[in-house]
Amino acid sequence: MSFEKFKEADASEVPIGTYVQMISKSYSKYLNHKFNSIGLNSTQVSILFHIQFENNINQEKISKGCNINKGAVARSLKKLEDEGYLIREVDEDNRRQNIISLTKKGEETFKKIKEISRNYESRVLKNINKESLKELKELLKEIAIETVCINNEIEKNKA
Repeated sequence: MSFEKFKEADASEVPIGTYVQMISKSYSKYLNHKFNSIGLNSTQVSILFHIQFENNINQEKISKGCNINKGAVARSLKKLEDEGYLIREVDEDNRRQNIISLTKKGEETFKKIKEISRNYESRVLKNINKESLKELKELLKEIAIETVCINNEIEKNKA
């Protein structure tokens, strides 16, 4: 379907996943464009977000929380560590795991990421009133929680 036809389509006839995918791809493309100049991509940005919100976290939790495979997380963490955004320290409770936290550079970069994200959100949501936006975010949160629960069930059933 062309973008013009998509814009004219009856919203109730388009699956929610189509909208989510479109938003996600556009957001990733925007972030990749904005962070290209400092050598970050959307996967690395997601990882930095996750570490910021749950500091002193291990690689497995990052992988699950970001829904990114362990290999991609390992490669991204290595690059982020080499570039000084984060540090890994051996977990004293489980010496086979590393605890990951942001460095000062990582924290400063996170502030820039947040500002860029806020600017993007403001631009994208400029025509939505505050009440509708609050409701939209609550609905999206519910949908996100449910999708994670469904994926967790799938993972559990694989074992």
